[in-house]
Amino acid sequence: MNTSLKTAPAHAQTTALASNKVLRNTYILLSMTLLFSALTAGVSMALNLPHPGLMITLVGYFGLLFLTTKFRNQNLGVVFVFALTGFMGYTLGPILNLYMATANGGQTVMMAMGATGAIFLGLSAYVRSSRKDFSYMGGFLMVGILVAFLAGLGAIFLDVPSLSLAVSAMFVLLMAGLILWQTSNIIHGGETNYIMATVTLYVSLFNLFTSLLHLMGFMGDD
Repeated sequence: MNTSLKTAPAHAQTTALASNKVLRNTYILLSMTLLFSALTAGVSMALNLPHPGLMITLVGYFGLLFLTTKFRNQNLGVVFVFALTGFMGYTLGPILNLYMATANGGQTVMMAMGATGAIFLGLSAYVRSSRKDFSYMGGFLMVGILVAFLAGLGAIFLDVPSLSLAVSAMFVLLMAGLILWQTSNIIHGGETNYIMATVTLYVSLFNLFTSLLHLMGFMGDD
């Protein structure tokens, strides 16, 4: 029998085991970072801390993202993941306080949180059960996120509410696609670093939640 035919099943099994390990480690770290982010958001809300502003938020986010990427193969990378998610949780606190101050703000926040969780669990379960390869979405998502990000900046500086709502709707679709892409990438061995996988999924959930919060707040006149 051909040696390559003998080794093919063993190689496939090894790849599957490695992918499952990355997926398991990603979900564990993601759960921990979400809890830590919720904690920092709660502290920010309780202390009624001011929002750091757009520039500090962007510098903090991209700076910590750079450090996380740089040290992704070291234990220090985990530290920067928590620093990044904790910082984003802090920036979320003042936003949540604005919603909580409105008549239906608490309900809006809970609905956005529930919808975010349902979308993530549903999409993740679909990819894991179907094992479809969504790697083809990578280029489209990269371009789409860049366009939506620039449009979002334009909506802020030009103060165009309708554009801001359109950007939020775009981000809901793009983040759903990013969840599909990243989960598929892990399952099929395209992503072997659980730190970077965690960051991608966390950013997807963060943007998905804030975008849904914006849209639901608008529909509820918050």
